Amino acid sequence: MMGEIKVFSGRNTKHLAHRVCAEAGVELGKARTILFPDGEVIVKLDDDVRGRDCYVIISTCDPVNDNLMELLVFCDCLRRASARRVTLVMPYYGYGRQDRKDEGRVPITAKLVANLITAARADRVLAIDLHAAQIQGFFDLPVDHLSASPVFYDYFQTIREELGDLCLVSPDVGNVKVAEKMANLLNADLAIINKRRLTGDTVEVGNLIGSVKNKTVLMFDDMISTGGTVCEAAKLVMDEGATDVIAAATHGVLAGKAMEKLAASPFSRIIVTDTIPMGDRCDPIKDKLTVLSVGELLGEAIQRIHNDDSISALFKDTSGAKR
Repeated sequence: MMGEIKVFSGRNTKHLAHRVCAEAGVELGKARTILFPDGEVIVKLDDDVRGRDCYVIISTCDPVNDNLMELLVFCDCLRRASARRVTLVMPYYGYGRQDRKDEGRVPITAKLVANLITAARADRVLAIDLHAAQIQGFFDLPVDHLSASPVFYDYFQTIREELGDLCLVSPDVGNVKVAEKMANLLNADLAIINKRRLTGDTVEVGNLIGSVKNKTVLMFDDMISTGGTVCEAAKLVMDEGATDVIAAATHGVLAGKAMEKLAASPFSRIIVTDTIPMGDRCDPIKDKLTVLSVGELLGEAIQRIHNDDSISALFKDTSGAKR
């Protein structure tokens, strides 16, 4: 019989971890992450974990390398403290966009991160809306790939009437299936924008496939990174006759000049989840920003994993993760 649940948090996910623990019905485990003067990190547990089913919640967002190292050290610490099972809960999986060789002489860092996690002797990984579904196959251990779609669906159902004639727009072809499922759930139309990435933070928005004239446009994607794609797409749909445009994404990476771009964009609302901490950095867009929590979703998933119940049952009424 698996021992009792122990949930721990990294430095950047305390707020989310408390929500997860409230849903899972457990107290947040006591642990400390300490930095030595030379920058090395050490994790010290203040709770006994021998024989326990342990979960570590850390998003490997900015600073990506610091958070990734903390995750690996946490895993090693729990292993050496005789935890029976260690599940790494990664609401946001850093390096997820480097999932293939799209040109010569480049790494596949998403696979490297999977190798590091496997080498740290994790038993399981729990992630939300991986940028590429094939990352699940990079691991030689079980991966539970959750979707934040139930969180968005519940929110949009509460404001569905005020959205009026709605059209889901996928800012790129890769996310069409997820946008289509959400469009069906919300009884909305679907349109697609094709884009071409020029550099890491520059994209060229091409044609709009479908009609958005006199409609409220909801752009639904897995992440907003530099904001280049969605802001250019927002201008395009407004030029095509949309009455309003809303951005929704699971991960608010919001790197580089994303804040300035989004603040100056036509978006009336920007909706993200707390897979990545927002904090004061989002002040430039605070009047547009809505942050939904995935705490309940993760808490229920942890309970289901602990009890050997189905994870896919969480998504039977909504669109699942990207496949």
